[in-house]
Amino acid sequence: MARQPILTSDEKVFGYEILFRDGIEDYFVNPDSDQASRSTLNTSMLLGLDVLCAGRRAFINCTRDVLLKDYIMLLPSEQTVVEVLEEVQPDDLVIAACRRLKEAGYLIALDDFGVDDPRQPLTDLADIIKVDLRVTTRVDQDTMIKRYGPWRCRMLAEKVETREEFLTAKQAGFLYFQGYFFRKPETLHVHEIPANQINYLRILQAVSAPELNVRDLENVIKGEASLCYRLLRYLNSPAFGFSTEVHSIRHALSILGEREVRRWIRLVATLGAGQNRPSELVLTALVRARFCELLSPKVPHGESDLFLMGLLSMMDAILEVPMDKVLESVPIDRESKAVLLGGASPLRAVYQLLLAQESGEWQSAKGLAIQLHLSDDEAAQTYMQSLQWAQEMTRGA
Repeated sequence: MARQPILTSDEKVFGYEILFRDGIEDYFVNPDSDQASRSTLNTSMLLGLDVLCAGRRAFINCTRDVLLKDYIMLLPSEQTVVEVLEEVQPDDLVIAACRRLKEAGYLIALDDFGVDDPRQPLTDLADIIKVDLRVTTRVDQDTMIKRYGPWRCRMLAEKVETREEFLTAKQAGFLYFQGYFFRKPETLHVHEIPANQINYLRILQAVSAPELNVRDLENVIKGEASLCYRLLRYLNSPAFGFSTEVHSIRHALSILGEREVRRWIRLVATLGAGQNRPSELVLTALVRARFCELLSPKVPHGESDLFLMGLLSMMDAILEVPMDKVLESVPIDRESKAVLLGGASPLRAVYQLLLAQESGEWQSAKGLAIQLHLSDDEAAQTYMQSLQWAQEMTRGA
């Protein structure tokens, strides 16, 4: 399973396109197909769309077979967007199936739509039309926006890879955006790190030192009110089950133990640093960190802290500064630093597996898993566990 965020014009998450390994059709059409694929989708169904999408809409790719057999009705209508793939021919049966779904409360999206698209008869039922910026011209995009948007259908721009493309598409009239434009900092000019964000980097630096200085750490945390609040709130949550409430930072540091102190301070520092950024950035950072941490006992990594490597991989986007500037402020081992800067490293396969699993590049993920002596099913389940953990950590944040 992988998911790609779909954002509104103010960079809030509207929903996620859910991608299943080997495709949703293999599961629905042949329930006795490949066990690994079935296991991935079964796990997704068991976890539910609340966990997968955090209350947002789930865009589910639908083939003709899935539409005609109403399999998508296994999912709740209030959370599901039926994404009709480009190869689906809009014959009478398909139109009738879409009408049934529409009447049942599902939103209908048309994937990879073009100017002379044969699915034209479905536009009267469609709520969202997705346009791939990579395969359509600017003239065609403007034509479709005038023809179908904004009141008839909501237009969604796919493959938005840069912030400049995002701003151009927004100005053109697109309402939703899908792509990785928001994950990298804009590098056209230099950003100064705001004072409070410097505190977050200082805290990450403090908990990354080989020897933990509790007194110095306490002073740094006390210097950032939001971090004090977040740390105490998490420690007093049911997840810890402490018999007495934790009322001070010193008390918290004393009862957690060094390993948990490092882990939880990184968590709250990341949440604090991402207060004014899209929530998806912080969630992705935590998923990556947890994924790497869960792989630690199973893959060779020397003295490298894989949790920290995963966490820092999103810090450039969260802080809106280049990665080399982030790593100047946080001491990290040479192997992890090389990976994050795009260089050669023994950890590169771990990082590449993370990215492949995250983006749904299944063939690449399978090859990298084999390289690391893991099964691809093991990698998929680890990602699901990481997502579930990150959702719990950011709930209400």
